[in-house]
This record gives sequence, C-alpha cells and structure tokens, in this order.
Amino acid sequence: MPIDLIVDGPVAKVVINRPEKLNALSWDMREALIKHFNELRYDNSIRAIIVTGGGKVFCSGADVERMDKQDLLAARERTQRGGHAMIRALHAIEKPVIAAVRGVAVGIGWSIALACDIIIASETARFSQIYRKVGLVPDGGACWFLMRLLGMARAKELFFSARFVHAPEALTLGLVNHVVRDDELMAKAEALARDYADGPTFTFGMGKKLMHMAAGPSLEDFLEFECMVQPQMNQTVDHHEGVAAFKEKRKPKFHGR
Repeated sequence: MPIDLIVDGPVAKVVINRPEKLNALSWDMREALIKHFNELRYDNSIRAIIVTGGGKVFCSGADVERMDKQDLLAARERTQRGGHAMIRALHAIEKPVIAAVRGVAVGIGWSIALACDIIIASETARFSQIYRKVGLVPDGGACWFLMRLLGMARAKELFFSARFVHAPEALTLGLVNHVVRDDELMAKAEALARDYADGPTFTFGMGKKLMHMAAGPSLEDFLEFECMVQPQMNQTVDHHEGVAAFKEKRKPKFHGR
C-alpha cells in the first residue's frame, strides 16, 4: 500500500508514497488515509502529525486513469465514502497537523494540504485547482478552505483559471505559512512538529475546534452541499471529454454541458 505511517516518539508522519504516479490517489489509498487519520486522532501517544508526499511531489490529486462513468447515486456514495471521509477525518484531528509540501499539490491533493493546520512549502511547491481540465468543480472542501483564506474573488479566479500558484505567491496570499529550500523541508516540518508535541495538546485541539466554528458554516455542512453538486458533474459531457483528453494526452474540447 503506497501510504506509509512512520512514528517517531510523539510525532507521526503520514507519507503519500506513489511517486511513479505523482502520488495520485487511488480508492485504496483514500481508505488507508482515512484509517490512519482516524487512528491518529485517538492515539494519545501521538501529539503532532506531519502529512507529506514521497518523492518530488505532494499529491497530484485523484487518479484520473481510474475515473469512470457512474450513476448519480453511486457517484454521491463514492464521494462521501472516499474524498469527503478522508478530509473529514483529517480536519477532525484534535492535535496539530503540518503539511510538508514539495512539488505539485493539485485537486484534492491541495485539499489535503488545506485541511492541515500549518502548511510548509518548499521552493518547488506549486498548487492548482485543476478541476476545469476534467470538467469538475473543486472537491474535498477546497471552496470552503479557499473562501476563508482568500475571499470570494480570488478563490473564483483560481478555479476559473486552474493556474498554478507557486510557493512565493502562496506565501504572499497567506495560503502557506512558511517557504523553505527543498532540502530543508522535512527538517523544518519535524522541528515544528517537535515544538507542538511539547505543547498542551488538548488545549491545541480545543482551540482548533473554536477556530473552525468561528469561521462560519461548518465543513461538515459544506461537504454535504458539495456532495449534491460534484456527483452531477460526473455525468456531464464536459467531464467525460476532460477525462478522455487527459488519457489521450490532448487538449479537451469542452461544450458547456
């Protein structure tokens, strides 16, 4: 299974480790992440967590090669049991979680980073709401996170353009907390995790919950609404064209339906 769990004292590291596929998430990988996040949430010996990617990237999103046609009910259930369950499990952890990002973090890969508390980016990090290329709306609570970090106009621009936000711009926009050299990424993440692990873990957890509540409608409520929209996108002509174009390595020809 290309998800590694490495425990070093009070710090746990979850590694998305499928570098030959740019750490694209399969169904089995999502299930493994859900399992790890849920277990780490209740393991009181773990007091800080790092989420990162193996190789040169963080996560290139969903495995497009495995996207297939599904009816509306099946697509809704798959969304709820897969990506949404994974983001919920990560976001619900009541202890500090650090994303250490190098290379691409796109699609739901970016949502994983956004669901963490602190994002440390290497100079090679770049982020994208890449969904327009396969005719889908942002997934994994991306709109919920980005609206709170950027405001509506900037969040919409990132979705409409699907452009890459490189590490320096991400820092300026407040999308990441720190930018470091690539060879310093893990050292920085581990030092920060050790510092948080020495802190009042329960207090950190309760503070996180207060901040999440203060942000407005809950992530749970937003994901439920997202789940009404995203499964419909799986049925569109443009989504099927986007997936076909990706597999055939050509530019998609969208029709707006």
